[in-house]
Amino acid sequence: MKKVGLIYDDIFLKHETPQWHPECKERLIAIIDALKSSDVWDKLIHIKPLKAEFTDIEAVHTHGYIERLKKMTPGYADPDTYISERSLEAALYAAGAVTEAMNRCKNKEIERAFCAVRPPGHHAEANRAMGFCIFNNIAVGARHAQKIGYKKIFIIDFDVHHGNSTQHMFEEDDTVFYFSTHQYPHYPGTGNESEKGRGKGKDFTYNIPMSYSSGDKEYFSAYNEVLPSLVRKFEPDMILVSAGYDIHKDDPLAGIRVSSEGIRNIVKGILSCSSNIPAIFALEGGYDLHALGESVLITIKEMLG
Repeated sequence: MKKVGLIYDDIFLKHETPQWHPECKERLIAIIDALKSSDVWDKLIHIKPLKAEFTDIEAVHTHGYIERLKKMTPGYADPDTYISERSLEAALYAAGAVTEAMNRCKNKEIERAFCAVRPPGHHAEANRAMGFCIFNNIAVGARHAQKIGYKKIFIIDFDVHHGNSTQHMFEEDDTVFYFSTHQYPHYPGTGNESEKGRGKGKDFTYNIPMSYSSGDKEYFSAYNEVLPSLVRKFEPDMILVSAGYDIHKDDPLAGIRVSSEGIRNIVKGILSCSSNIPAIFALEGGYDLHALGESVLITIKEMLG
């Protein structure tokens, strides 16, 4: 059995959103309830996140953006992203959860980790909040990983929405590979298969746009036939995963139709590429509470092996 860390803290419930907002604290409550009611809870190594420093955040976000957030009163940072009184604090801990997972992997305390965090991250651009996201947790993590000695990072994003921010932050970097499957055309409008990176980062971005109603068959192919060869060729030191469960057939915000068994096959495909290197998953989307809890439970069972 693999040593798997669960990084979580109630601080993530302090990021308050309006009552109607789909990115709500009940998402994490559903995940924790699902894990506690299963046989995996006692098999996990429970870890509290550390609060990221602003210097960590500035590895991928601009100083000006951070300063604007510090001065912001509760309200909308963009049409979809609500900032409450303690949202900035929660966002710092969300990014810090990913970096702490890496520190624990580096120290051989764990081999894999699931970061049950919010706010999510893969839409937050370098200079602005976007799509429920304040800081790009996975991107902050990738730079921290390189800071502590992991040289080549492979990022996998299976959220139903394309991770525009993650792609943009690393599209000219040949030390970070970005692989994404996502409904297309759909929010945020990026992620065409022609987008392959730029400069020395050319061919280190790989998008697989999925059409409306794509499901288990299409995702099995992407994660069990296409992905493994890309990972082998890149030879990463660590795999980071933007784990968005809004691909589930019961999710209300999109039109992808992956079943719970399909989720299992995606995770199996990812883990087959990372048997000898750390794999860290960080929560992104997923808005049907039952499907979300079940999907995370499936993910962690596979991570435990």
